[in-house]
Amino acid sequence: MKHPESEVNEQSTPFDETTPLAREIAELTRRRQAVAKAALPLPSAPRVFTVANQKGGVGKTTSTVNLAAALARTGARVLVIDLDPQGNASTALGVEHRSETASVYDVIINDVPMADVVQKSPEFAALYCVPATIHLAGAEIELVSLVAREQRLRSALDQFLQDSAEAYHYVFIDCPPSLGLLTINAFVAAQEVLIPIQCEYYALEGLSQLLNNIKLIERHLNPKLRVSTILMTMYDSRTNLANQVVDDVRDHFPQQVLTTLIPRSVRISEAPSYGQSVISYDQNSPGSLSYLEAASEIAHRGAPQ
Repeated sequence: MKHPESEVNEQSTPFDETTPLAREIAELTRRRQAVAKAALPLPSAPRVFTVANQKGGVGKTTSTVNLAAALARTGARVLVIDLDPQGNASTALGVEHRSETASVYDVIINDVPMADVVQKSPEFAALYCVPATIHLAGAEIELVSLVAREQRLRSALDQFLQDSAEAYHYVFIDCPPSLGLLTINAFVAAQEVLIPIQCEYYALEGLSQLLNNIKLIERHLNPKLRVSTILMTMYDSRTNLANQVVDDVRDHFPQQVLTTLIPRSVRISEAPSYGQSVISYDQNSPGSLSYLEAASEIAHRGAPQ
């Protein structure tokens, strides 16, 4: 004779629609189907994003790479400019960036045309990267004495986009975690700023300084610059703190914060070690789905009216 508890356990299988696991699986399936069906609109002119936050470890490079890959996967032509001396975006996109490689350093310091240093990423057919090498670490000092030191990346990028045989739809500039001349060059070259914010304590710390710097750039160097997008990263739905941080940021920036939240994810962390974005590494994982959904939001926000 079976014990009554064993009957309950047998009935409460993972396939029971009332269990948390089954609901989670059903929700992931629904999201996968929605992403698979989505046809994203393309912008009428290139959208240039600077991905910035002077706090380290908030997901700048991870978001840059995965949003770029997500948009390229859906048919957009995307360029990533790696402006961080660590070169992590170059690594994640699988492009060469050893010290002797022609890189963004040569573009902004030696006036080498950007077309001469762009590499095609093996990730997707329409995904390209301007790599960073270790030489970029000294660029802050070298820029000080150069003519039009804040404008050098914009001049090179404008020329590249103008001369390109095929139109680019998106450009993402990955910044170092500082507010030096490299980041200023990125702000001057862009029209939009994308700020990743982690769903953790001190999330808003330092953000006012970043926003003040953006306003200064807008006032004196680039009147077209605006904070268009805020992406919440490292979200853990199990904690009250994460939900509180999301609510606080949405209260401060209701128009800019994306609905999509990027979860803490082992797959997202693992992907760069294989020279891939999470979009290629495991496109069915929750982290990959979240970046695909965030990319969709960005695309629809900038769609021609």
